[in-house]
Amino acid sequence: MTNDDIEFAQNRLELISFRIGEQEYCVDIMAVREIRGWAAATPLPQSPPYVRGVINLRGAVLPIIDLANRLGFGVTEPNARHVIIVVRIGSRVVGLLVDAVSEILTTTADAIQPTPDVACDAVKRFVKGILAVEGRMISWIVLDQILPDQSLEEAA
Repeated sequence: MTNDDIEFAQNRLELISFRIGEQEYCVDIMAVREIRGWAAATPLPQSPPYVRGVINLRGAVLPIIDLANRLGFGVTEPNARHVIIVVRIGSRVVGLLVDAVSEILTTTADAIQPTPDVACDAVKRFVKGILAVEGRMISWIVLDQILPDQSLEEAA
């Protein structure tokens, strides 16, 4: 192995990319537990609009987040082609409803461009950086921001 090979291996990131509408996003593959087909969720009363409800995942209750809605793109009308990406966010496991999973990307941290300065801080809250791959722009989602802070919820 050359020094360049060793440096690439040490800085390597594996991301899983997915689509919401025409836009591509990605998350760190280490947070992904599984990918499954869409299953109708049981709604929860008084839940935020982006929470579709819960499903039974091998005996565990799994909350389903409509990622398009959470990112401000409106409510998803899921069908059999939609998928749920089961991810660990801190100590919680949730399902992210997305249109489709695209591919596994292998890159390095220095290939990730910073989130552009825009008028809205919400963009930087949800997007860790931008990855340019073969003419496509893929936004890296900050999973920690998908769910509100529990301590803030409990204080309210």
